Amino acid sequence: MAVLGWCALLSFLSLGVAQLNNSATYTNPVFNTGADPWVIRHEGYYYMTYTTATNITILRSSVLTDWSNAMVKLAFQPPEGRNFSTDLWAPELHLIDDNWYIIFTADPNFDQPPPETEMFCDYNCPAVNHRMYVLQGSTSDPWTSNYTMKGGLDTYDQFAIDGTYFRHETGLYHIYSCWYRQYDGWPANLCITKMSDPWTVTSNFTERQIISVPSNPWERTPYGRMVNDRLASNEAPQQLTNPETGQQFLIYSAARSDNRNYCLGQLELLGEDPMNPSDWKKNNDGCVFYQNPMEKAYGVGHASFTTSPDGSENWIVYHGMLNPYSGWSARDIRAQRFTWNGDGSPKFPRPGYGPYQVPSGQNSSMMMFV
Repeated sequence: MAVLGWCALLSFLSLGVAQLNNSATYTNPVFNTGADPWVIRHEGYYYMTYTTATNITILRSSVLTDWSNAMVKLAFQPPEGRNFSTDLWAPELHLIDDNWYIIFTADPNFDQPPPETEMFCDYNCPAVNHRMYVLQGSTSDPWTSNYTMKGGLDTYDQFAIDGTYFRHETGLYHIYSCWYRQYDGWPANLCITKMSDPWTVTSNFTERQIISVPSNPWERTPYGRMVNDRLASNEAPQQLTNPETGQQFLIYSAARSDNRNYCLGQLELLGEDPMNPSDWKKNNDGCVFYQNPMEKAYGVGHASFTTSPDGSENWIVYHGMLNPYSGWSARDIRAQRFTWNGDGSPKFPRPGYGPYQVPSGQNSSMMMFV
């Protein structure tokens, strides 16, 4: 009886695996509520962080296109009354020199500066106190690591959000969304500074460089507004390297994240010095990834990039919204495969819901053992 039962169990499991393998498609969203996704693949797992606002949470999944059964880890719960206690945004998990780091944005008072501060701004500037911070993991395993505060990144006591690391043969850099001055309010630009390690900026204020400003109509909100800089934004920069040619791109988000026109723009590093603005070439022709009204895919942006389980495909993970009228609360997390153009630049798909083919190398056995 025990043998028969074991055989029946094996037959059931085999049937289930076969059925799941035959259903090699998925639909968006891959995570029903969330924004600012960062995904990294490491030793057979995908790790995702995203904006929860109150803490930093890591999800772990063996599959990229279904996070419903992902394991959940609280990586950091900020103490009260600190400059990084509230409105934690856009955390990213990075492996640098065999150590894990989480870089994130935070604020001391729920994004609400006192009138004595905001009156210095030309426009309302609720994010005026947002700064960048870094956590360091305790082990080489991102999942079992304990993450502790390493320190704040020097952004010259100015607005800083959506920071990321840019790795180059000349060293490590911090690229983030910045203002010209401490109380500008707008526009939000892309700034770059040199680093000696993942928590130490070595550039002084005069060495900080602005490599992109929201000068195009599609980078401004409302679309094409040119009478002032209010709500014009470049943010959420992400490094993207063509694996075949080695070309270095910086994919960033433009316009405003709570409306339909949010999209992705593109810079390419053509020179040898990331700190030289003239070494960057901006694609001024338009968004490289943008809304698809035919499929009700709006506000697509704040992307990160990863590969399929077998490493043969490139994938974009981003947030978007089905209802463009509900603002930030309408965002969810999506994933799609992308390829490369003949000139080596990324060729992003039109955003949509699918069904799409699952990533190469992803199968049902992975889903069973998340």
